[in-house]
Amino acid sequence: MINMLILVSVVIILCVIFNKVSSKLGVPMLLFFILLGMLFGSDGIFKIHFDDYHFAESICSTALIFIMFYGGFGTKWSEAKPAAVKAVLLSTLGVAMTAFIVGLLCHFILRIEWLESLLIGSVISSTDAASVFSILRSKKLGLKYNTASLLEVESGSNDPCSYMLTTIVLAIMGGDAQGGSIIYMIFAQLFYGIAIGVVVALSAIWILKKLKPDTAGFDAILVVAVAIFAYALPSLIGGNGYLSVYIAGIIMGNSTIRNKKSLVNFFDGVTGLMQVLIFFLLGLLSYPSQMIYNIVPAIAIALFLTFIARPVSVFAVLSPFKCNINQQLLVSWSGLRGAASIVFAIMIFISPVYTKSDIFNIVLCIVLLSIGIQGTLLPFLAKKLNMIDENADVLKTFSDYSEEIEVNFIQLSITENHMWINKSLKEIAIPPNTLVALLIRNNEKIVPHGDTIINEGDILVLAAKSLCENYGIVLTEIIIDKKSKWIDCSLSDVKLDGGLVIMIKRDENVIIPNGDTKIKDKDILVINSFEG
Repeated sequence: MINMLILVSVVIILCVIFNKVSSKLGVPMLLFFILLGMLFGSDGIFKIHFDDYHFAESICSTALIFIMFYGGFGTKWSEAKPAAVKAVLLSTLGVAMTAFIVGLLCHFILRIEWLESLLIGSVISSTDAASVFSILRSKKLGLKYNTASLLEVESGSNDPCSYMLTTIVLAIMGGDAQGGSIIYMIFAQLFYGIAIGVVVALSAIWILKKLKPDTAGFDAILVVAVAIFAYALPSLIGGNGYLSVYIAGIIMGNSTIRNKKSLVNFFDGVTGLMQVLIFFLLGLLSYPSQMIYNIVPAIAIALFLTFIARPVSVFAVLSPFKCNINQQLLVSWSGLRGAASIVFAIMIFISPVYTKSDIFNIVLCIVLLSIGIQGTLLPFLAKKLNMIDENADVLKTFSDYSEEIEVNFIQLSITENHMWINKSLKEIAIPPNTLVALLIRNNEKIVPHGDTIINEGDILVLAAKSLCENYGIVLTEIIIDKKSKWIDCSLSDVKLDGGLVIMIKRDENVIIPNGDTKIKDKDILVINSFEG
């Protein structure tokens, strides 16, 4: 157990280090994760034997839930809406066309059985949101014609369609689907997936608004449970769990709920960990020695997918919208394959359906080629196609609040003899770039204006821009006990070596002190000091 914990911690640390290195080299970080898994695997240096495909499928499918949920939760709908129709068509019609065209290649050129060819096409028909997002963010690629939003919505929403196609082909191959049952499968996947995703999201928003947990962090725990439930419930009755969880993420991410920024930061970390888990586990599961035997068909499919199937699908969908040719070329190149394709390949491996081809290793090779070559060259191609918009901020596409100026609120109580009593707001001198946002009088909330008169007992809520950089500020606490030499001293008499007492916690109260404030037993002094 201890050895396993050490291994897990070392792997995560290495992945974090590789993440930093990959951004400097311009290579997608997910490629490092999967290569690290291979390094630890049976054919690697550390020879860790792992071939439990059922366990891997369970873990990776669970990880995909959070990746899909955050794909929706992190989508800023106001930015994505103009590209939504095109993106949805790419993630549905485009995925189906890609799967069919790849199936034609596999059947007529590679001589693979027809349904098995369609199965390969279905598995690799979706693009990888994590790879696309990481490249756009790390390189800060602001793209013309709202292309970043188009890619985000498409890559975030096309996994459910790929999953649906894969399950349908598997059902046909297993003799479990014919005629009407296929139509019902499509209906159930879409209807239950969409309906349950909407209902779960709206219910979760209502609960988050009504329920106010006493402990910080319980909001995040609740949202985690919501994401799992949004996937599990439709899956139980034949719906598309990935579609449901993605829709739930979009609705919740674009609704007004408490602590949304902390939720975004939380899911940033969680999905990052899930990506590490999926790609490392898949690398561990792979056998590079077996991949060699599948490299020829994998390269053939990867080239055909990149230069024919994906571009044909993209141009067929986007040309009616009169999209710029360079935009269509960049969208075609941005069709990176990733985690979902390999997870669906594992799902095929553990299914009772027999396949002659080694689909898992073929798909793994395709993903490695796609991430390694397409992902690395994506920034270069964007520049060559003149698709970089220097004035666009790619982060505005995502609901990560990176583009927003943070505001802090300050409470100011108007006590007896305060200099502002009986003065209007326009008569008082407040610091520049500071605004009186709210006035509370006898528990009544008043939105103030310049002529509002300030009375004794009022509480003013001031808004000001928060600190953008840390500037080496460090907050420390000193607990005062009976032995302290500072008891009953005024703060003006206390020498702190360059520090400043900015707050005193006394029993249940918080005191913003001045030089005359006396220090009492059991006070907690919060001191502001500086590093360096």
